Amino acid sequence: MKKAIIINSEIMGKGDDKLGSSLMGNFLRKLWASNDKPDVIAFYNSGVKLLGEGSHVLDALSVLHDQGVELVACGTCIDFYDLNGKLKVGRRTDMVEIVSIMMEAEKVVTI
Repeated sequence: MKKAIIINSEIMGKGDDKLGSSLMGNFLRKLWASNDKPDVIAFYNSGVKLLGEGSHVLDALSVLHDQGVELVACGTCIDFYDLNGKLKVGRRTDMVEIVSIMMEAEKVVTI
């Protein structure tokens, strides 16, 4: 694995949550349009909400998944946010795999 992106929040940056939500959507849509994609995107904490029912970025994440980007979500976080059976894209994993992804990647970007 060469490139990994870690998304640990449903919003991008600190400050206004509405702006952060918009920025996250913009980031993921620009990533889907980019020729340079990560091998995997790992989601934890409230970032797992982006993969679930009602997420405003499911279009971008579905396209990224279809383009071969692996999407993995922290199982503990899925349980915490009561998202069992509600993920629309990606798969459940555990922190062991997320640590492995981070340690084995040549480049890790945390959003």
